[in-house]
Formats: sequence, C-alpha cells, structure tokens
Amino acid sequence: MPETTTTSRTRATASVAAILAESAARYPDDVAVVVGDQRTTYAELWSETLAYAGALRARGVTEGARVAMLVPNVADFPRVYYATLALGAVAVPVHALLKRREIEYVLRDSAASLLVCAAPLLGEGAAGAALAGVDVLTVLAPAASADGDDAPDRLEALAGSSEPLTTYVPRDPFDTATILYTSGTTGQPKGAEGSHFALLEQVNTNLLTTFDMRHGDVLLGALPLFHTFGQTCTMNTGFRAGATIVMLPKFDGDSALAAMVDHGCEIFMGVPTMYMALLDAATRSEDRPSLRYAISGGASLPLAVLERFQQVYGAPVHEGYGLTETSPVATFNHVGTPPHPGTIGTPVWGVDVEIADPATAEHIVLLPRGEVGELVIRGHNLMNGYLDRPEDTAAAIVDGWFRTGDLGTKDDDGYLTIVDRTKDMIIRNGYNVYPRQVEEVLATHPDVTMAAVFGVPHELHGQEIEAAVVLRADATVTPEELVTFVSTEIAAYKFPRVVHVVDALPLGPSGKVLKRTLVEQFSGQAEPATAS
Repeated sequence: MPETTTTSRTRATASVAAILAESAARYPDDVAVVVGDQRTTYAELWSETLAYAGALRARGVTEGARVAMLVPNVADFPRVYYATLALGAVAVPVHALLKRREIEYVLRDSAASLLVCAAPLLGEGAAGAALAGVDVLTVLAPAASADGDDAPDRLEALAGSSEPLTTYVPRDPFDTATILYTSGTTGQPKGAEGSHFALLEQVNTNLLTTFDMRHGDVLLGALPLFHTFGQTCTMNTGFRAGATIVMLPKFDGDSALAAMVDHGCEIFMGVPTMYMALLDAATRSEDRPSLRYAISGGASLPLAVLERFQQVYGAPVHEGYGLTETSPVATFNHVGTPPHPGTIGTPVWGVDVEIADPATAEHIVLLPRGEVGELVIRGHNLMNGYLDRPEDTAAAIVDGWFRTGDLGTKDDDGYLTIVDRTKDMIIRNGYNVYPRQVEEVLATHPDVTMAAVFGVPHELHGQEIEAAVVLRADATVTPEELVTFVSTEIAAYKFPRVVHVVDALPLGPSGKVLKRTLVEQFSGQAEPATAS
C-alpha cells in the first residue's frame, strides 16, 4: 500500500474587491462611473484602485487594518473602498455630515489606523482625526493645496510614487470587510461588522432573484455610499452587474431629475425623502427619465407618495426592507412580480423573516400569521456582530435570529407589513397608536410634502400625539385644519392634537426621521409651532 500523508484542508477565500476586479476584466471599456462630465471606465477604475491600494500599503495599511473614509458620492469613493478591501483591510465609511467629535468617536471606536478624507470635508474630518490621533490622507485636493506643512498628504500623489497592487488579497469568507456605524437611535452608534460572505451573497441574491438589473443598465447613485443601502444595493450590486452608476455628490430633486434625464437612467433607488423631492421637482420640469422601475427603502414610503410617483414618473415602485445589520436587504417586492403597495414584500432568497413576541427577550417566540409583533431575521445576510460589543450582539442576535426592533405583521401569502418601530409606538390613555398609520393620512393632504408623528409626555394621557409637517411652497392649509383633516379619517384616540409646521424634518443617515429630536424639540410646548 502506498504511504499516505495528511495535509491541511485548503479553505475557501473571498473578497468584496472581486466585484470590481471581475467586472473590469469582463467589461473593461464600459463606463462604470459618471460624475458630472467625467466618465470612468471599469478598466480605469480598477487600475486606479490598485494604485490607491499600493499607496495605502506604502502608508502602512496591512491586512486586517481599519481604514476610515470620509468621501462623498464621487469616483474616489469606490477607489478608496475597493483599494482598502484589495489590501485585505477593513473599510470604515464615515457619515459625511458628522462633526469632529462624532468623527473622533468613530475613529476611536473602530481603532482606525488611517482616515482618507475628501478635501471639502477636511474642516471636520482632519479635526476629528487630530482628536483621535489618526493619520490623514486626502483626495480631491488640488495639487497646489498640499504645499503647506500642515496639509495632509494627497492620496493621488502618493499613488503616483508607490508600487500598485497587481490583484486583491484573498480573505476568509467570514473575515470582516466593512464596519458600518448604526445611526445610534439609542445610545452611542455601534459598529456592525459585515463579512465578505454576507456582502457578496447579498449582491448575488439581489441580481439573481430580487432586482431586475443587467449589464449596461444606468443607475442613479444618489443614495449616500457611506450607508449600507447605497453601498450594497447601488454600488456593489451595480458594479457586479456591469452597470453604469451616475453619482450625485449631493442630492436635491432638481439635480437628480436632470441627471436621470441627461444620462438615461433606467433604475432609481431612494429613500422616501428623495421620492418626495423628485415629486416636487416634477412640478418645475416637464422632463421625465425612462425609468424601468424604482426601489424604495430606508424607511416606510407613504402609500400616497408611492402612488403619486408611479403616476408622475410612469414607473412601478418596489419597496423593500433591511438594516445595516442585515447587509441590508431582508425582504422585497421582487421585480418580476407585481408589487403589493403598502408592504415590504417577501423574504429574499435564503433569508427567513418572521414575527416574534417582542416581550420575550431571552428567546425567540414566533407568533401566528396576522398578529403584530417584532420582525426577526436569520440567514446568510447577518452581520458578524457589533464591534467589541459582545453583550449588545448577544441581545440583538437571539437563537440565531436578529431582533430588528420593528413591529409588523406577516400575512398568509408571506407578505410583510411594517407597523412601526417599537420605540416609536405611542401609548395614549392605554391605547397603542402607531405613528406610521397617522403619517399615511397626513401624506394624502395635497399641501403636505413630509410628515412625522411622535408622542410627547403628558400628565393626563401618558403621551400626547403631535405631528411635524413640511408644507408645499404654495400651501394655504393651517395646522388647525390639518388636525381636523386627520381627525375625520381615523379614530379619536389616534389623531394628533397639535401639528407643527417646520422647514425640514431632522433626518438620519438612511433618510429616517429622527423622532427623538422632534420629541426633544417640542416636548412641553403648549401651542403648535409655525416654523422651525
């Protein structure tokens, strides 16, 4: 008998950087990114990414290191993102509107070794990095601006003098690829660790059975790329398909409409506030893009807004649901199946979404179909956990299910409907009031563009229901008339007793309204505000 030898089993490897590398090999001359008049092909983008990776390596970035990036929606975002991943390092995108102390927190909490910061954001970015003791490289800075002794080194210049990588470094599939910080609706933001496997499987699931996205499609890249929705659903999925992404460094309805028309965008992805802004822009322009369909997520899209958008833009809206912790898509009104307006669709392939008893914290107790409870999720899309927060991770992932904190129902056909956040639910005189139901009514008023309903402390009722609304420029409705309007549509214990007219609603990074900010602003006010 021949002598046998024992060898260690070779493990599988993976890298999110392969998304760009593979498409650059398949579609080298196709346009990957459009920013204004500048067009970058897949081959150019991957070559520049490998050059950036060489520069980061020369600056000391090694496998497993955390690289923070404060970059808007321009071609340098994917360059830095995929360069970091190509090195086997971890990308830590930072919200572009954070202030220095908030940036310091993210840098310290993530143990970032370096911050890559766009020159226009250096005011807060460099200050936050200095507080955290983190080195800074800059992009988008004119060459002449680097003359000062205190100016950060330019990544572009460093790339020109460093040896580029030739390919990406393979990683274990469950190694952390990204650390994305939650919006911190309770306590400090937590860093959700996304694995290479979860992010790649999300992209493949999006393309195979969820979205209708093809090689050559043109997408509007208006969602912020530092957030999971834009990063995974637009950028990673778009590049994996070989699509062209038209990036907007800063979103507004007029610019977005013009960009979609000028570049022939076929797919729009946005959060509800973007849909409202596009409807407003449509009142000033007769131009319309040839959209095949639109995707909404990040927060619940009021049914009245969805119907108006479909009428004005002639494209079906497919609403889905997910979280940073679920990579993000967990459910969707799958393209190819007529959408069920008002629902978030059915679970995506390989993912289970059920309704559980929110009062049972230590175990998952599933509820029968039709009952209101907490959405819980399990599948290939779950994060590795919260960075250095084992107790928070254990509280969030119970019996293999991620507890979302969102209340909803599941019908006999498997379609899920969000009722509200558990923390946003209002209890008035012992009755549960779900703000989303009241917001849906307010959204049907022709003078209302945005609405948020929240509860404020009240001695007699426990909580009182109030609303903040943004009105159209030519609106004539009064707050008192809006109270009457809602009171005729829903039960007496549900309608807001006070309506505040504001210039804008406070929004988090995903486009969700920060209701805690409204509660803090309006608690104790006896009379409705007419401006904010």
